[in-house]
Amino acid sequence: MIRKLQIVFAWMLFATTAWAQDAVVGIVKDTDGSPVVGATVLVKGQNSLYAVTDANGEFKLTPPKEVPFTIRVSFASFQTKEIQIYELSDEALEVTLNADNLLSEVVVTARRRNETAQDVPIPISIVGGQAIEQTGAFNVNRVKELIPSVQLYSSNPRNTGINIRGLGSPFGLTNDGLDPGVGFYVDGVYYARPAAATLDFIDVEQIEVLRGPQGTLFGKNTTSGAFNITTRKASFTPGASFEVSYGNYGYIQAKASVTGPLSKKFAARLSFSGTQRDGLIENVNTGKYTNDINNIGGRLQLLYKASEKTTITLSGDITEQRPDGYAQVVAGVVETKRAPLRQFSTIISDLNYSLPSSNAFDRKIDHDTPWRSGNDLGGVSLNIDSKIGPGTLTATTAYRYWNWDPSNDRDFTGLQALAKSQNPAEHKNWSQEIRYAGEISEKLSGVVGLFYIDQEVQIHGTEESGRDQWRFAQSSTNPLWQTPGLFEGFGIRTEASIKSQSAAAFANIDWKVTDKLHILPGIRFNYDKKDVSYDRRAYGGLDTATYAGSKADKTFLQNSKNGVYTSQNYKADADENNLTYQLTVAYQANKNVNAFATYSTSFKPVGVNVAGLPTISGAAATDLAVIKPEDVKHLEVGVKTTPFDNFTLNFVVHNTDIKNYQANVQSPEPGVNRGYIANAEEVNVRGAELDANIRANTHFSFYASVAYTEGTYEKFTNAPLPLEETGLTDGEGKPVYLKDISGEDLPGISKWSTSVGGEFSTPAKFLRQESTFFIGLDSYYRSEFSSSPTPSKFLNVDGYLLLNARAGFRISAGTSVFVWSRNLTDKNYYEQLLVAGGNAGHYAGVLGDQRTYGVTLRHSF
Repeated sequence: MIRKLQIVFAWMLFATTAWAQDAVVGIVKDTDGSPVVGATVLVKGQNSLYAVTDANGEFKLTPPKEVPFTIRVSFASFQTKEIQIYELSDEALEVTLNADNLLSEVVVTARRRNETAQDVPIPISIVGGQAIEQTGAFNVNRVKELIPSVQLYSSNPRNTGINIRGLGSPFGLTNDGLDPGVGFYVDGVYYARPAAATLDFIDVEQIEVLRGPQGTLFGKNTTSGAFNITTRKASFTPGASFEVSYGNYGYIQAKASVTGPLSKKFAARLSFSGTQRDGLIENVNTGKYTNDINNIGGRLQLLYKASEKTTITLSGDITEQRPDGYAQVVAGVVETKRAPLRQFSTIISDLNYSLPSSNAFDRKIDHDTPWRSGNDLGGVSLNIDSKIGPGTLTATTAYRYWNWDPSNDRDFTGLQALAKSQNPAEHKNWSQEIRYAGEISEKLSGVVGLFYIDQEVQIHGTEESGRDQWRFAQSSTNPLWQTPGLFEGFGIRTEASIKSQSAAAFANIDWKVTDKLHILPGIRFNYDKKDVSYDRRAYGGLDTATYAGSKADKTFLQNSKNGVYTSQNYKADADENNLTYQLTVAYQANKNVNAFATYSTSFKPVGVNVAGLPTISGAAATDLAVIKPEDVKHLEVGVKTTPFDNFTLNFVVHNTDIKNYQANVQSPEPGVNRGYIANAEEVNVRGAELDANIRANTHFSFYASVAYTEGTYEKFTNAPLPLEETGLTDGEGKPVYLKDISGEDLPGISKWSTSVGGEFSTPAKFLRQESTFFIGLDSYYRSEFSSSPTPSKFLNVDGYLLLNARAGFRISAGTSVFVWSRNLTDKNYYEQLLVAGGNAGHYAGVLGDQRTYGVTLRHSF
């Protein structure tokens, strides 16, 4: 494949150097008479015929064989101009481009209709397809570095959470019984599982990130924000693009897309993406490197233009990920409140074991259980858009699936404490959304819709102890703990399922009271129902019934096993309906200032536990099987400004209060080592955000985003203990499992995070052709944050600064070659810290990638 791509690109570069003898010559100026340097002059419909203006604004263009033809002249921050040529002339053509405030004219579809971003009274960040391609932002984990209010935490595709302003998914391991609070939409289709966030972007046109509750605009309820992703559509104009990237650590990524007409009524687009990279962490036990990348995906769109008013799009996509990862590295050891014999350092000393390194950033592990993260996602959708009256009726029907096939070493060591830890899952859902959006009258516009989704998750889990589990579970000096085979092969097999349905009716209206004053009410009625079945059966280990010992010995051994795993079986169901609303008042003082204030309510659906429950007196605490829905109250005040052409400056302050916040709890019991979910009584998140974009001139452009966020447990009286307090007892020697952490910080929230960057471009020669040289730098900073559901002295991730850079040439409107580097300074940093199963005292880190670099070649026509 690589050699074929090399041949294709070599041919493309050769083809673009071919010039005819005759030429159209001219000069491009702005309205002040200054030359526009680096503008693209292109024969419309024939992308191979182009020119780039030089330092004097002059160009020389090879014409097509026949007249008439149309040339298109374009450059960033100017309006594109088209000129029809009826006959060739020796006289130089003079073209004047008018300035265009493109930064404020970015078109978004957040409110289900085309609008400019600065006119929408919603905090919204936009990342265009070109920025995604040139900054290496090929999934959400990269996009978060461009939008500092976004957080993504992923210890593997399943355990992925997307948060906006620290809200959306509880911090920690994912529980399938919770709905995400951040909506993830691709071409209007809701992606129900957070694993979708690890997908490589294929043919993305634009990403809009809406902040704050958006339940009156989108089908599935979104309590903290939404990703609205649009892909490039099938076109009746033939076109294609090809891209290949090479980098260190064996990085290879190839992308291709082809579009064109199949007939007068049908068009299609076929897209492909494949990514490979070697591992970044050495397993000294196997001699191999883990945490590699092995992704492949494709998308097909068929467009049927039924009439001038109706289009029908059938889309299908499939993604297969087969990485050897995601391994975590022991990052530290904490002394707990347990007895000395239960401290991690004592345990591994007794087992004659030592960690391969005391420094996580040596990137060495010795894990004895293979890491596997098989991740398959895909689906089909049918979308109908029909212009009816003053608006557009849209109907979207979709089916999606997700299959997860993992293997993990959850004790994070070369010891056989947990020999197996895997929770395969199969998810499928179908959804239907019908909405009508548009301008109803001169004074009234908006969207009304209906939404329904039916989901089912089947879980087939296995956890199994190994030969060293006895030492981790040992709680006394009784020699029976060392009974051969007591825990080896002892485990649990889990069969669980969640069936859920959600239905909603929603509306959002924009009432133009005056030319300057708009009132925007919204309302949503939501119904959710969930049924959970959980069946966990213990198996293996020593058969205490046939053990050749006294009755007291048999009882001791069985109780020891029960302290590690017990069978659990329960069924539960829950349903909930609620009515939520929002009200926005927007005042556009003039064309350069748009102020707004929003108050909204929202609900996050009921949650169900399907990863094991803690035990009370030996019995499962089934009252935790179902947890309450979140009740959200949100206030936002902001202003969007355009102080002068090509400069936007937006500011917003926000406050969110949540009752019955759905929190993640890490239990010290190995039987629930994936954690469970519970309600915190009250939570508050507040902050301020500043976004600025400026194109200083034809050479320089800059952007800066700053987010200040504070998150607090206003009231959480039954929180889990932090790692260092595991084993805590009260004054009477009774064990303590819960703690009041009211007033403490929420996990995963940095008080400060920023994204700052810019690009310089100038005309230059490349391969003897006129082109544009560019160099860009992007920086991302976030301050310290807690990586534990309950604040811990040890599980805090230090703040870090990342620098990403790129430099290269845009040879024509459709060709570019550039080099890039991510984490240019080779900063060592953690994405997340995780407590090992059983709370023995050690914890592991999800390591950020070290410095990576490479080259990308792209051509489109």
